[in-house]
Amino acid sequence: MRIGMQRAILAGVAVACATIAGAQDAPPDGAVVGGAQNNVLENEITPALDIAVTRGLGALVEMQNSDGSWGSQRFGRHVGISALACLAIMSDGHVPGRGAYGESIERGLEFILANIAETGLIAADTSHGPMYGHGFATLFLGEVYGMTAGGADTALAARVHEALLKACRLIVESQNSEGGWRYNPVPNDADISVTICQIMALRSARNAGIEIGKTTIDRAVEYVRMCQNDDGGFRYQALMGGSAWPRTAAGVSSLYYAGIYEDDALDRGLNYLFNRAMPGRGAGMGSHYFYGHYYAVQAMYLAGGDQWAAWWPAIRDELIQSQVADSGRWNDNYAGTSYGTAMALIILQIPKRYLPIFQK
Repeated sequence: MRIGMQRAILAGVAVACATIAGAQDAPPDGAVVGGAQNNVLENEITPALDIAVTRGLGALVEMQNSDGSWGSQRFGRHVGISALACLAIMSDGHVPGRGAYGESIERGLEFILANIAETGLIAADTSHGPMYGHGFATLFLGEVYGMTAGGADTALAARVHEALLKACRLIVESQNSEGGWRYNPVPNDADISVTICQIMALRSARNAGIEIGKTTIDRAVEYVRMCQNDDGGFRYQALMGGSAWPRTAAGVSSLYYAGIYEDDALDRGLNYLFNRAMPGRGAGMGSHYFYGHYYAVQAMYLAGGDQWAAWWPAIRDELIQSQVADSGRWNDNYAGTSYGTAMALIILQIPKRYLPIFQK
């Protein structure tokens, strides 16, 4: 089944063949103005990075649970962590059923597909604030469909397509009146952290050929803009609050993935990140380190130019140095080793440009 076939879009998901862009149209051919997609730095990928990634991927696969999931203890059998782990492996060019780790991704995909409710919500037994996990899982489905829809396994592609449609419908229907999303799939309140998960998921789906209504994205852009403070940073929710660099990284990335490529809000947000979160300055791995840098490196990649040239070597080297020597893992004190390892590997492999989300 090729991308675009069988687009019997469920009610509420597709309303037009519109671009996902909000305030302006996307550049020709999906390219990001000034982005790093087609502007490769010299020595982006080093021998040290290759070694760290090889060890990290081996460690991540060893951490997979018997049911295909990843996660442990309070975040056991977690669809979000499982999706991120699969994305980390796909970032090396593997896809379900193909490549050295293709079987591991396939088992992870089956875990995700087995945990989709009739409503479209993707959540397993231990989900906390399920829209986080739902957003990451929908992103994973979009990337899988974008990388495999033209392959031979049309039955699997059809299952992924159907699941992706249902998951996107849930996102659209649970957007709140401000334009954002919150922990649960109901249109009540919203925050910037959950909102970026949904925007990125919708962008991935759109890249894979799923039609997403322009109104949904326009409203999401309005919400993200409401969350920016005068210092360029982003607060957690629209009404009040201070800036913090992890949510600022999420805010800047939200605008890029919503189709905003040149804007004062982006410039101020990027400047805030350089002033508050530049890697290599001895800040350490504090709260939300992996989450923040997962979005910050994407923001810099999408910005391209001097921003990418300065940020990428710094975060690359910092992550390589922080890898646990005897295990190849990265640990996050809150969400665990599977999460930390998956996030670090996604960050380190962005220059490989395998995932469709980093190509368009």
